[in-house]
Amino acid sequence: MKIVIATDHNGVEQKKIIINSLINEYEIIDMSQENYDTDDYPDFAINVAEYVRDNENTLGILLCGTGIGMSIAANKVKDIRCAHVSNLAEAKLARMHNNANIIAMSYRNNINDLIDCIKAFVKTNFANEERHIRRINKISEYEKR
Repeated sequence: MKIVIATDHNGVEQKKIIINSLINEYEIIDMSQENYDTDDYPDFAINVAEYVRDNENTLGILLCGTGIGMSIAANKVKDIRCAHVSNLAEAKLARMHNNANIIAMSYRNNINDLIDCIKAFVKTNFANEERHIRRINKISEYEKR
């Protein structure tokens, strides 16, 4: 499993801690190796989303001030289901019910909570129930228009 991670100028230190906590279990790709005070979150979010879309068995992690902007930007990329996640339950449900392939979070959250959410997101499988498949398919069909 590959995990692609990026942050804008907010969350650089948190990203480093997250990478160090995951590096022994997963292949980690850092898509924001250089950050500047004037960088823009859409650039990182779109790069991660395109990478996730184009590479099987890959999930994405995005950090910014709130996680909201990153989520909005990532969801503009076809076939991406990026969930803004604030807690452990949301991280699990994003995968279980929505088959999310990226999560976006605020770097301001407690670092241990961020790591717990990421690990739960990565380890949770899609429920693959008819109701969830039906709902995701409706989104995909709309996206094709």
